[in-house]
Amino acid sequence: MIVVHALRSILHLLFMAVTVVPWALAVLIAAPFLNSHQIYWMCAGWLRLAVKGGELILGIRNHVIGFENLPVGSTAPAILLVKHQSTWETFCMPTLMPHPLAYVFKKELLYVPFFGWAMAKMDMIHIDRSKRAQAFNKVVQQGQRLLDQGTWVIMFPEGTRIARGHKGQYKSGGTRLAVATGAPVIPIAVTSAKCWPRKALIKRPGTVEFSIGKPIPSQGRDADELMREVEDWIEAEMRRLDPDAYRATA
Repeated sequence: MIVVHALRSILHLLFMAVTVVPWALAVLIAAPFLNSHQIYWMCAGWLRLAVKGGELILGIRNHVIGFENLPVGSTAPAILLVKHQSTWETFCMPTLMPHPLAYVFKKELLYVPFFGWAMAKMDMIHIDRSKRAQAFNKVVQQGQRLLDQGTWVIMFPEGTRIARGHKGQYKSGGTRLAVATGAPVIPIAVTSAKCWPRKALIKRPGTVEFSIGKPIPSQGRDADELMREVEDWIEAEMRRLDPDAYRATA
């Protein structure tokens, strides 16, 4: 069975590599004639293709609960703070959310051939991690502008992909942005490592749970206290969704 999973994983990887090149070239050619929202949804089209390929080739399905917790309205702001276990949720989130999303990411990703070049045409927040104070000021400035136009900001508070059944160090950048802008925080738990472990070539079929928590108001809050509330909800929800993983690590 592991051989089958390996072959399917390689096939999906080749599928993404083959499709991203013409899609990225199309984005680069069309970008001068499109507005930021049109460019975003054009790029999101490739993500849908990659996720659909994951469904058909890898046998990975998504199950989402808590859609009713998302803010309603074309310009209703939100900052999504998401559990990070694999690449899968970075692909899936734009295909699941009703608003355009702006990722906060290190600028080095812009240099990745084709994928990064297309990302550079999107209205997102890329930062220089070596300039921490300036980087956060940029996050607040651009984040406020994006939130005002109806784009939701998405961040992974643990900063990197975390192994199944484990918890990383939650950093307060997302809640600091929320307090600075007054936008509510939406915590989201994801069990993607059940199917797509971090840094793993071989993926397994199964169901990935996305659990969307209720909005947490940020106005008048302390950023660190707010992040502890986000962390407590996400980690408790992860244990509810994937109890076997946490029993194994315990």
